[in-house]
This record gives sequence, structure tokens and C-alpha cells, in this order.
Amino acid sequence: MLPLSLGYSPCPNDTYIFYALTHGRVPLAGCRFGSPFLEDVETLNSWAIKGRLDITKLSFHALGHVLDDYCVLSAGSALGRGCGPLLVTRSDFDVCSLDDARVAIPGKLTTAAMLFQMFSPGTTRLVQMRFDEIMGAVERGDVDAGVIIHESRFTYQDFGLVCLQDLGQWWEETTDHPIPLGCIAAKRTLGKDCIAQVDSAIRSSIIWADTYPGECLGYISEHAQEMDSQVMKSHIGLYVNEYSRDLGSDGLEAVEIFLRMGREAGILPSARQDITWQP
Repeated sequence: MLPLSLGYSPCPNDTYIFYALTHGRVPLAGCRFGSPFLEDVETLNSWAIKGRLDITKLSFHALGHVLDDYCVLSAGSALGRGCGPLLVTRSDFDVCSLDDARVAIPGKLTTAAMLFQMFSPGTTRLVQMRFDEIMGAVERGDVDAGVIIHESRFTYQDFGLVCLQDLGQWWEETTDHPIPLGCIAAKRTLGKDCIAQVDSAIRSSIIWADTYPGECLGYISEHAQEMDSQVMKSHIGLYVNEYSRDLGSDGLEAVEIFLRMGREAGILPSARQDITWQP
């Protein structure tokens, strides 16, 4: 059997989740992986459009475009409450002018971009840039506002910025569900048995990290772009939770609602496949 190609982001939640699996700490039950690709989530989103990887981290927005080819695993997702993207700006920004504003988004296929489009459909001047460049761009005035993700929610005030809208809070108040941010997806062509083995291995990897968190820290820090250690731990604590271990019925329902609302808003195409694997 050829090794499976695997991609995930260098963010602390993903390196925490995949450390044990990629460092021989958990059994793979018949599967084996090649060296993982650690890339920004928008890069992984664009690769999924091309079907490049067998197993990959994806934004749930991107998932809505590739459901014919990929399905969601029950383990590895980033989904929860109080963890959504933030719309930030300088303190002197006039909220009434949001429709005319230049707003930075962290990639067109990110969940953050889709959430903002649903929250403010009248805003059309969207500027794509890497997530870690957005706060500086807002601070300099290159854009009027920005949608920030990942650890930026812990540091935006250091740039003198204010939160105009917590988009995760808006989602929770609108739907009464946790916000689906990202998932681990597998190619449907791998088949039921292989997909189940990968899902189980990822869950085992998370459980191992929960049991031996100290052993993961070197790997996490290596890829965390000189992130402050407390921010790194807060990041993991926020984005690795019970939904990461198992989406469960509540998590799956939240994903279904998110994708349905995206289709109703004209952002996502119609789908012929369920989000989970079906024969």
C-alpha cells in the first residue's frame, strides 16, 4: 500500500493533534503516511480543490466545494463556542460605512470569509491576504477592517485594534450552534475501511497528546512562528476540545446548518454527497 499523503496547518491545535500520529506514538492499524505537508489552511483549501492530498485539514467553507471528492472525519475538527473569527478595525472606524469598506479576509475559501459574507453581504471590497498579515494591514490603514483567525484573537489589542463584531458570537446567536471552523477530510476513494482506520488513528493521536502534553511542546513550538508560550497554550485549549475528539451529532448538525446557509446565500454549490463517508 502506498503511503497516504497528509496535510495540516502549522498552527498549535493541528501540530498538537498530529504529533503522536506523525512521530510513531500511536499504532496506525494498517495505514501509513508519508511525510506531512504543513501549510497555511488556505493553501490546503486550494490543494483540495485540485484533489492533491489523501487526508487534509480544510476550512468548512472549502469543504462545501469539494464534497463530491472528500468526506469529513469525526476526529480532528476545530469547532466550538467562543472561538470564532473576529472582525477588527481601528478605533476611529465608522461602523456605518462597512458596506463601502475594504475588508481583509484570510483567503477566499476560509470559514472566516464565508462567515463575514453571511454577516455583511453588502461588503464587496474584500482583500485576500495571509491571516498573519491582516492585523498589521489594518493598523497601517492599508485596509479599513480585517477578519482575523487563529491566535490573532489573543493579540489584536497589541496592534491598537478593536473588535467590531465577534463573528462566532453572531453565528451562535443566529443558529444556537457551535461554530464549525475547520475539519480533517479524507478522499472518498480511500474507501470505508481505510477512512475508519485513519479516523481512529487521529483520535488516538489526540488522546495521546492529552495524556502526554509536554512531549508535544517542542514540535508545536517549532512550527508556531515564535508565538508566545501562553498564547500557544491558550490556542490549543480553545481549538482542541470535545468536538476535536468526536464531532458527534451536535457537531455534525452544526456543520450541516453552516453548509446549508452557505448554499442559501449563494456562496456554496449544491452537493450530491453527505458530509460523512457513504458507500
